Amino acid sequence: MDGLVDLWGQLSARNEPLPAITAWLTIAAAAVLVLVPAAWRVTRHVITIAHEGGHAVVATVSGRRLGGIRLHSDTSGLTVSSGRPRGPGMVLTLLAGYTAPALLGLGAARMLSLGYDIGLLWLSLAALALLLVQIRNWFGLWSVLVTAGLVFGITWFGTPPVQSIFALLITAFLLLGAVRTVVELQRSRSRSRGTASDADQLARLTHIPGVVWVAVFFTATIACAGFAGRLLGLPA
Repeated sequence: MDGLVDLWGQLSARNEPLPAITAWLTIAAAAVLVLVPAAWRVTRHVITIAHEGGHAVVATVSGRRLGGIRLHSDTSGLTVSSGRPRGPGMVLTLLAGYTAPALLGLGAARMLSLGYDIGLLWLSLAALALLLVQIRNWFGLWSVLVTAGLVFGITWFGTPPVQSIFALLITAFLLLGAVRTVVELQRSRSRSRGTASDADQLARLTHIPGVVWVAVFFTATIACAGFAGRLLGLPA
């Protein structure tokens, strides 16, 4: 019982806001992780985890049967679900992938704006644990476990300032990484036709050109980043 009380105390504890210079340096570090190719090749796996998690959650909520998730070493992923091959459920499932990291980043920014930095880290661990049971390949298992191990290490052993910095780093990384993946999506589409990307699958389902769906993804991710900036007290 004491353990549950202690855990609830951590979940509900509010951290003091980071100094402005520390916050901006943390956001700059997140930008480096997204913009520097050598770093992005590694950190992009986190965006893939969020992307496939988005597919999985919406597929389940929309009534589809979730068959599992695979994460690959080239940072691609695959979420398998069964159900009607057409209709709103399938459209929403496809829409969820590229928007999930940005929406998660926006939700995280809201929690940080209220001071729930540690609560955000614990919720991240819970989400990763739920995702773990749906992983169906060894690399995906390793990828999620390493990510969860890092989050747990900071959550359990980090001081409050370190936890706050890490929580902001995750938030900014999700928001910035979401935008970059949409840009990469369009670059990939421009190099090859008839791809199996989410945008092209949506185009086949709705008869709306894939580039329009890319624009929807891009608008959504930019909007989330802008709203998150306001929540965090950053200039628009």
